[in-house]
Order: sequence, then structure tokens, then C-alpha cells
Amino acid sequence: MKKNICYTITAHDLAAHLFEVTLTVAAPDAAGQVFSLPAWIPGSYMIREFARNIVHIRAEAQGEAVALKKIDKHTWQAAPCQGPLTLRYEVYAWDLSVRAAHLDQTHGFFNGTSVFLRADGQEDLPHVVDIRRPDEEACRSWRVATALPELKAKRYGFGTYVAADYDELIDHPVEMGNFALATFTAHGVPHDIVITGRVPNLDMPRLAADLKKVCEAQIALFEPKSRHAPMRRYVFMTLAVGDGYGGLEHRASTALICSRNDLPVIGKKEMSDGYRTYLGLCSHEYFHTWNVKRIKPEVFAPYDLRVESYTTLLWLFEGFTSYYDDLMLVRAGLIDEKEYFRLLTKTINGVLRGSGRSRQSVAESSFDAWVKYYRQDENAPNAIVSYYTKGSLVGLALDLTIRSQTKGKKSLDDVMRALWQRYGCDFYGNGEEAGRGVTEAGVEAIFDEVTGLSMKRTLRRFVHGTEDLPLVKLLAPFGIALADGHKDAKPALGARVTKDGNDCKLANVYAGGVAHRAGLSAGDVLVAIDGLRVTAGNLDALLGRLRIGDTVTIHAFRRDELFSVEATLAADDAPQASLTAETKPAAAARLRTGWLGR
Repeated sequence: MKKNICYTITAHDLAAHLFEVTLTVAAPDAAGQVFSLPAWIPGSYMIREFARNIVHIRAEAQGEAVALKKIDKHTWQAAPCQGPLTLRYEVYAWDLSVRAAHLDQTHGFFNGTSVFLRADGQEDLPHVVDIRRPDEEACRSWRVATALPELKAKRYGFGTYVAADYDELIDHPVEMGNFALATFTAHGVPHDIVITGRVPNLDMPRLAADLKKVCEAQIALFEPKSRHAPMRRYVFMTLAVGDGYGGLEHRASTALICSRNDLPVIGKKEMSDGYRTYLGLCSHEYFHTWNVKRIKPEVFAPYDLRVESYTTLLWLFEGFTSYYDDLMLVRAGLIDEKEYFRLLTKTINGVLRGSGRSRQSVAESSFDAWVKYYRQDENAPNAIVSYYTKGSLVGLALDLTIRSQTKGKKSLDDVMRALWQRYGCDFYGNGEEAGRGVTEAGVEAIFDEVTGLSMKRTLRRFVHGTEDLPLVKLLAPFGIALADGHKDAKPALGARVTKDGNDCKLANVYAGGVAHRAGLSAGDVLVAIDGLRVTAGNLDALLGRLRIGDTVTIHAFRRDELFSVEATLAADDAPQASLTAETKPAAAARLRTGWLGR
């Protein structure tokens, strides 16, 4: 009988940002054990080549060195030997993101996809990892935060943890350091909040109370009767920095980065924009506990982390999650209807801003995530659409359609619950339905089955089409008017600018806009308009003194060459749609209350 796959990981050199890892295989493959490291991490659809951060690797068995042959960019094969076979390697960890690993004198963080080589062919064995305390005196007070089940370690302590298999091992990130900690219970499940980084006057009780409401609302959505959560324990891990934003979902935790100013302050009870954004991020990643970590596209069941895994369904897994993240804040009572409509308006205007929405469907955007969405360039607004933001509007449009046509008897909530029961609730179980992913045809079938409507044509129109969604029509039965806000037209260049020192640089040039027609390009640095100097701070003021239809001379640098163009100013065509809640007739009131849960 084969034994566990065993790892140790130590923060070996804080200043050099090196983790030292050992991996021991009791019974290596007689033909020569193969080891590999993932090329990407679930939830972030880009090949990242994590193996490039392995800076030194060697193997030994029974005290003797064993030859290692590198087969490709992330795969090694050991020479045939009698076990146990042990690999020793160092991993460079200096990626301050939620995707990889980071180590310095203040903390250590890693995802298993960055540090744990896989013993190919032995992935289904139990995997034990010994997380060891760094030797430095300053690390004596460090603790460990992870959702990995403890083996001999105590909660928040260094020691051994265990995973049922390799897939589970790499789905539990680890944070080590000095961190603020709070715990709350949501429908019987303990949830930890871990905040690393300096955050003066952090109001942890308020954060715990607010996240409890969000978590309970989401558990109730998927399990309205049993209120049963799909995990035994959950951990919110946040790194607070001066300026940052991001999150990555895992089966029983999430890794987050935020600005410290986004976190709540003791004594300040108002809901700041930053704190609302942070709660929305937490809501988004928590919703993924069901939607993508357990309800999965068929191609992710299981993941192939060596190569790209293409799916046209990210509009459902990321888009619907983006639809529900702020909606759950309303249902949890953390924001009101007016604030929700403001956030929804911002999303609508953001989608309408890019002409790429008329060139790419959300299904195509999903499939091309690997080469387009995650590798955006200066032309992205003109070429692609986001399966996050437009996907969230597709979720909205489908929800409104179902609620309106069934007079509030059915909704997108029912569809999500059906997906959960059919594909998600037993994903990590042992039954016949375990490990099964959903196809696009399966999604279409569930929409029809659950709603009692014929949804296939509508789904394909919204998902595979490139026309704008009929939100004006769909919102009307709910007593909500969506109007174009272009009233006070002002001249604009039809471009997004950024500050580069004191220079005003064009970041994006929108197709068909003034800058495009004049021949300006992304990367050009504006110097003057009609002989007046342009800086990063005065462009709007200069344009504000001009009129629509004026022809101006613009001087700019492209690389190190000065040139000039003539441009005829046009009205700013940035979308300014607005949502207005009208007096609600009884029918509209019922629909809106059912939708927003208020």
C-alpha cells in the first residue's frame, strides 16, 4: 500500500524571497518518477509558467543523489530508484498578487500551484504538508492562516496539514505572519477574517458583522431550506496595501488584496465607496464557493493545469457571479436600493463605453480569455467585451426576463439552485454525480426546465450575440426607467488619458472618436492644444473653454518625435445612462421586492 505524499515548506531566506520545499514520494514510479508544476491557477485564465520561479532543484534516495532530467518547461523525471525519493528545491516568491507566492520580512503567502510539485500518477493519494516556522527571531510571533485541514498542527499554528489529494492541496492558499483575526459563524459554519498589513483603527467587529450577513444571504440562496454551507470552515485572507485590488477564489477560502483605506475604521459608521467595493469583492469571491469551485464547466472537471482549458461559459461563472456580488449586498441589507442602482448604472455605462461589445460576444470573450481578456492592450476597448461586466448584465437581463414572464414565480435564483443541486452539491463527494461539470447545452436545458419557459433563443441572443441588451424594456415592468443622460454635451477627445509624471499620455483611443479621426494613437503624449500647454491636470479645463465643432491644432510626441494634427472637437460620447426608480404600481412593487429582497 502506497503511503502519503509528503511536503515540507520553510520560509528559507526572507530577504532573498525564497521558500525551501522538500517533496518525498515513498514508492516512486519504477520507470522513473515524473514531477510537474501547474502552468496556471484556477480562476485566473492565463498561462503563468510558475515553474520559472524554481531556482534550484535536486533529488536523492537512500542518501544517494538521483539524476533529474528536465522534460519540458515545468516537468522533471527522476532516474529509476528505490524509494523513498526526495526532491529538494527553492522557489523564488516575489509576486505581490493573489495568484502566486510572496515572501519577505513582513509575511509569507503562497498558493500550492506555485510551490508544490505534483508527483504524476500519485495525485489521488493523501498529501501531507509540514509548514515550518522561519528561523528568524522576528518570526517568533508569526501565525498560519489556511483552510487546509490540520493534521498535527493547531489552528493558526505551524505544523502538519493534510489534503485528500493533490487537487485539494493546491486549492488552499496559506498566509503566514502577524495578522488581525476575527471569527464569526454563518449558519453554523465558522468563518475567519485574516487581515495582514498595517491598518490603523481597523474595525474588525463591524467587518465580521457585515460579512456574516453576506455569507448567510448566499448560503440561504443556494440552500433556502437546510441553510447548509458546502464547506466545514471558510477563511477570508486579505493583504492590505497602500493601493491594490484583487481576489481569487478557492473551495474554502479566498485570497484578497485591497487598499488599507478601503477597510472600515473604528468610530466611522458610514459606508464609504472603498468599503462597499471591498465588501463587493468579498461577496464575489464567496459566491464562487458554489459557482465555479463546485458548479464547474465540463472542461474544468477535472482541471488540466498544464495547458489552456477553453470554455465558452465564463459569462456564467464570472459574469453571473459579478451580477450577484452587489445584489447580495442589497439582500443582506448593507446597501439600499438607490446605491444598488448607482452601482448598476456604473456597470451599464462601462459596458457601453467600449465598441468592442459590438465585435465580440460574451461566449467568444470567455473562450478567448487566455489570449485577449488576460492580455489586454491599448486597443482592448475597441476589440473585446468583458465576460465579467457584460456577463453580469446578461445575468441581470435573464433574471428580469424570467421574473417578468413568470410573474415573479421563478427567477435566476431558481436556475442557480438547480445548477447547484445537479452539478455542484456533490462535486467533491463519492456519488454518481461527483466530479461532473456542465456543458452549454446542459445550461440551456436547465433554464428551460426550471423556468417553464422556452429560453434557448433568448440565451443564444444574449450570450452569442453582440447587440446591446434590451435593458430599457426589461426594467420597465419593475418600475425602473433607464435613460440616456446626455444633456450637457461637452467637447472631448474620445480617448482615455493617464498621468505620466506631469505629462498627459493617451492610454486608449476609442474607435471613431476625435483622437482616432485626427490620427492620434495610444502612447502619444499631448503637448499643446492651440498653442496652450497640456498637462496631466489641465486637459479638462482646456477643453472646457472650447466648443463642439471647433477645429484645434494638437501638438504631441510619438516616441521622441514631435508632430501636430488638426482635430474637430465633438461631443463627449461617453455613456451616461441613469436608472430612475419610478412610483411602483402593485405588480411592479412585487417584482422589485422579489428581485431585490427588500
